[in-house]
Amino acid sequence: MKHAYRRWYEHDPLLLEVVEILKNYQEELRSQAEVFLKKIEEKVSKDAIDRFYDMVKPVNGSRWYDKDPVISKTIELLRVLPPDVQRSCAEHFINALKDIGVDYQSPNIKSDD
Repeated sequence: MKHAYRRWYEHDPLLLEVVEILKNYQEELRSQAEVFLKKIEEKVSKDAIDRFYDMVKPVNGSRWYDKDPVISKTIELLRVLPPDVQRSCAEHFINALKDIGVDYQSPNIKSDD
């Protein structure tokens, strides 16, 4: 029997972790979200991202990430990516945290020790 997930990001523990980190540290991680958006823009164009976001953003903006357009665009882009690309983005995000000096170890990832 397949597990029924309530949210689109719950299928992968690492992706769940990244969304939770973004939720809890929006201000501190806004620059990382901007880097993510710039990398996507290099591949598809800023105009395409803006058009996509205009189509999917809610009118009332009641979700936690709707308060900041950078975080909101980041979450929405992550949402529509294929699962393997979501995972890759999540891994890059965690590695970027380490690169900027954040000693982060996900509680969702099992060590081989």
